[in-house]
Amino acid sequence: MKRQILLVDDNPNDVELALTALEEGGQAEVLVAGGGQEALDMLEGGTRPDVVLLDLNMPQMDGLAVLEAIRKNSATSTVPVVILSTSDDERDVGNCYERGANAYVVKPMDFGQFQDAVKVITDFWTNLNQVQAKL
Repeated sequence: MKRQILLVDDNPNDVELALTALEEGGQAEVLVAGGGQEALDMLEGGTRPDVVLLDLNMPQMDGLAVLEAIRKNSATSTVPVVILSTSDDERDVGNCYERGANAYVVKPMDFGQFQDAVKVITDFWTNLNQVQAKL
């Protein structure tokens, strides 16, 4: 069964870069949400990805609010969430882990390094990690 990734990012350039990296691996179906509310609507509509790659800094609804909503919903509370952010601020990192993030990764500025980071993250969460059976 093909694994599923939900990529949540409002920056079209970052989405394009991530999709390029993810499609090269071909290891999972990638769904894209252009913002926090769209991601929550997808999850509330029954989408159950194997991992959510979540941007932290988004307008309207930031990544922390999305993360909190995911963790408060019993249907999505165990879905792994990896924060992908340009911020390396210790407060951002701490806030994300306090709210239940499974990992926090600073987006590398170099395209090749960004691709490598996305591949490593998705390889772990879609191939190596054992997932709880979907109910």
